[in-house]
Amino acid sequence: MHVLIAGINYRPEVTGIGPYTAGFAEHLVRRGEDVTVITGLPHFPAWQLAHGTRRRLWSREWIAGVNVIRAAHYVPATQSALRRGAYEATFGITGLLAALSLRRPDAIVGVVPSLSGSVLARVAAGRFDCPYGILFQDLMGPAAEHSGVPGGGRVARLTRATEAWAVAKAAAVAVVGDAFAPYLQGLGVAPGAIHRVANWTRAIVPSLSAPETRARFGWEDGRQVVLHAGNMGFKQGLEQVVEAARIAAACDDPVRFVLAGGGNRAEAIRKAASGLSNVEFLGVQPDEIHASLLAAADVLLLSERPSQMAMSLPSKLTSYFAAGRPILAAVPAGGASSVEVQRSEAGLVVVACRPDDLLDALRRLRSDPALASRLGAAGQTYASTNTSATGSLAQAERFVDAIAGRSPVPSEETA
Repeated sequence: MHVLIAGINYRPEVTGIGPYTAGFAEHLVRRGEDVTVITGLPHFPAWQLAHGTRRRLWSREWIAGVNVIRAAHYVPATQSALRRGAYEATFGITGLLAALSLRRPDAIVGVVPSLSGSVLARVAAGRFDCPYGILFQDLMGPAAEHSGVPGGGRVARLTRATEAWAVAKAAAVAVVGDAFAPYLQGLGVAPGAIHRVANWTRAIVPSLSAPETRARFGWEDGRQVVLHAGNMGFKQGLEQVVEAARIAAACDDPVRFVLAGGGNRAEAIRKAASGLSNVEFLGVQPDEIHASLLAAADVLLLSERPSQMAMSLPSKLTSYFAAGRPILAAVPAGGASSVEVQRSEAGLVVVACRPDDLLDALRRLRSDPALASRLGAAGQTYASTNTSATGSLAQAERFVDAIAGRSPVPSEETA
């Protein structure tokens, strides 16, 4: 079966959605499918082209048996509704031109975000007269309304309408979290057409021991290291972390906030934290060092804007669970992330933008090492039983089979 996947993020991006789209495509190749991916230029999370990237209308390469076509597009260094629109539109146009030059696929999968991945999937499916499905990693309509990006609210209605149009003729729709389903049903998707395709825990072995990591990065004993690892964008709402650090410094709390990663808000957050000795910034790290950081931290922090709710489920949670460290989620009450952390029993949840509550939770974890150990162990158990690659990729197989309208085909992982 020839499967076409359209999504703007892919390898060599090491964080966010790219590794999961790549893992999905490569798994289908191992199952015996012929897979083509139309993707963008590597740019996430820094929102600038990776070093050495050449701007060509499109280019082709083979990665782990996948035919990868990279379509050129605009990359906005800063976010606004207009710039985001240009980002989506340019990938949609160049990606569609690339898609229409291919032979007819048997099934098409559009990956959201970006929104253009879903539009490309529906348009190409109409051109080829073949079935398609949409995999939602984020809900773009609510994200546009509540992201905090200038002008985002004005385009939310158009974004919702585009999402509704994109799913209207889809043979199947997939979500990474159950909390997404009500929104999609509100767009007219039948409950029976919605599949769960969870992101899985990427098995990466730390290259350093915890003591070696703490020594390398100067994390002194007796100070609680609270690590936020991953993208620093609008939806992460890291301003609340800076405010918590400011209060902690005034109270002389023995806490060190470490923000590791990059993103379009990284520089603004760095400026907001200027003068705070208890806030440290690290750039994007190689996978093995990233895993070492997670394993060596005292607490893994999940931060979201109060308006985030059910619009996304951060991919970092899978690696947080596997690291075996307690999670502290400062997120909207009742949102997708809150539900997932509570379901896992791997962490404490406080309401977003209440820095005093965040610090109280950190004090609780400092004063109760047994609680911290129980939460960390629960995360590892949850990762092994709910976010394993074997289980998640089996879900992905069933999703593709549902799009193509065929009975599931056994693979080595599912046999």
